[in-house]
Amino acid sequence: MRYWLFKSETSTWSWDQQVAKGDAGEEWDGVRNYQARNFMREMKIGDRGFFYHSQKDREIVGIVEVIAKAHPDSTTDDERWECVDIKSVMPLPKPVHLDQIKADKRLENMVLVKNSRLSVQPVSDSEWRILCDLAGL
Repeated sequence: MRYWLFKSETSTWSWDQQVAKGDAGEEWDGVRNYQARNFMREMKIGDRGFFYHSQKDREIVGIVEVIAKAHPDSTTDDERWECVDIKSVMPLPKPVHLDQIKADKRLENMVLVKNSRLSVQPVSDSEWRILCDLAGL
């Protein structure tokens, strides 16, 4: 299993909206960045990810699971763009804020710290464990 981070502005798609989709989940659509798209192409069913509220909140708030491999993005006719489907698994007991992540030397090489604009990004096994610990899991 691999780990990922999915970023969304709360005004576009929030954790509460993701949770409301239940086990049916939702497409992680609208991604128009080749690197992020390529990461989604690497994902397998069962991979886990953090759900991150960007912009105002800037914090990891929940855990999601990939439930469908990369497929054409239904929000465009441009065949270059693909997406995966994800479902919510659980909220974090304690959200982990970006400032907390940046202050932790163990996470200094995390993609979120180095390339905070990328909307879909990998998370290493050790980063996953550290962030779960910071979240109270």
